[in-house]
Amino acid sequence: MKSKVYFSRTISPEKVLELYKLLGKELPGKVAIKVHSGEVGNQNFLTPEFWKPTIDYVKGTVVECNTAYEGERNTTEKHLKTFEKHGWIKYFDVDLMDAQGPDKELDIPNGKVIQKNYVGKNIENYDSMLVLSHFKGHPMGGYGGAIKQLSIGVASSYGKAYIHGAGDADKIWTADHDLFLRSMADAAGSVVEYFKGNVAYVNVMMNMSVDCDCCAVAEDPCMKDIGILVSDDPIAIDQACIDLVYASNDPGRDHLLERIESRNGVLTIEAASGQGYGSREYELITVE
Repeated sequence: MKSKVYFSRTISPEKVLELYKLLGKELPGKVAIKVHSGEVGNQNFLTPEFWKPTIDYVKGTVVECNTAYEGERNTTEKHLKTFEKHGWIKYFDVDLMDAQGPDKELDIPNGKVIQKNYVGKNIENYDSMLVLSHFKGHPMGGYGGAIKQLSIGVASSYGKAYIHGAGDADKIWTADHDLFLRSMADAAGSVVEYFKGNVAYVNVMMNMSVDCDCCAVAEDPCMKDIGILVSDDPIAIDQACIDLVYASNDPGRDHLLERIESRNGVLTIEAASGQGYGSREYELITVE
């Protein structure tokens, strides 16, 4: 069976919640809501106000992990200040899952590049996860979506370096690029497995810059907003986003595609599909 991906060209906080309800995915127990807190200076990240109706409905805890590079989110103290500056703490309970070590180690017995994943240990406090992603380009991954949120996003600061380094944290910026992309696919699968599939995904295709929300100085969006997608399959939802970019006739499309293709971004989707925790085959269900 093809995975279902719900899609609407209407972009609003209310439409995110409407599509999430249509998915009908029950998230049991205590829910972790994975967001991107936004690097200080970035103008493209999706705000807490945008996500608020859905987070309030799910009654979850907003979770993040510290970064592995210099900036305003690489220590717990700075990251919490960023959360406050960007308004997250005003609205929600917030948990930096790797605020205190040691990390939790997840096994990846079928990993093609890495066989372990280091995540924030507070993941143990949650029974399910809602992954809220801003779909856009990325300087290293080519694009950022659900798979990146599951992998780099849930990984601890050390775990991020470990994934980037394809199993060697000391090679964070020097590892073979395709091995890094495959490592993301391996790591994402370990998080899906940890929650036993109790995960749902929202990708919002707006403010689509070639740069990630982790860039303090990011290029402005290069193409018009496309819409909101919701699924219980991280591979299908990312593939659907890529397909929607290719199908667009927007004049800025080629600039975004150059970023995705030059970084071989689709390899992450291909590698994830080979791991079997989702499918590139999907049914796009359009909602007005």
